[in-house]
Amino acid sequence: MASAEPESAKEAPLPPPSTAPRGGVNLSLVDFGLRFVLFAAAVSSVVVIVTSKQTVVGKLRGVPPGFPVQAKFDHSPAFIYFVAALSVTALYGLVTALASVSVIAKPNLSTKFLLHFAVWDTLILGVVASATGAAGGVAYIGLKGNSHVRWDKVCYAFDKFCRHIGGALAASLFASVVLVLLIWISIISLHARIRK
Repeated sequence: MASAEPESAKEAPLPPPSTAPRGGVNLSLVDFGLRFVLFAAAVSSVVVIVTSKQTVVGKLRGVPPGFPVQAKFDHSPAFIYFVAALSVTALYGLVTALASVSVIAKPNLSTKFLLHFAVWDTLILGVVASATGAAGGVAYIGLKGNSHVRWDKVCYAFDKFCRHIGGALAASLFASVVLVLLIWISIISLHARIRK
């Protein structure tokens, strides 16, 4: 005897797994929002450091009076690396935000994207952390100097320049925290899918 259920009911595809945990928060939407915040933090960090140009006359020790001295971000290789790394991070944030929209639109692709997001977010976090560390080291020398090698501090003269560098570093540290949160979201979402 044949069963009472029709053939089409047995072959119906399963719905894609939800990204919402038991609490009801849709992690795909949070992921998209954080990727947009990452983009905004990286762009603001780049804009702040690129606009950090200051010229002083007669304020710097060891420079003859009346001689102008200029401080710009491109006078330091560490700051140039910082700008390049955060520019790449901004582009990455924009591209992955768009990819996150496609994950929201087609949830059946989410597991593959989450794995790629976790790997690439970790790589970009390393780039941002290294750039922040390099720029932070140079900024610290500018702020405090180093008496052992007779490097004078310069932030007493280039106060506007140093404030711009500090603001750019703060935005970069914020971007690092956002990347850590994105990695956690990807791992938590993958763990929820693996358990099922």
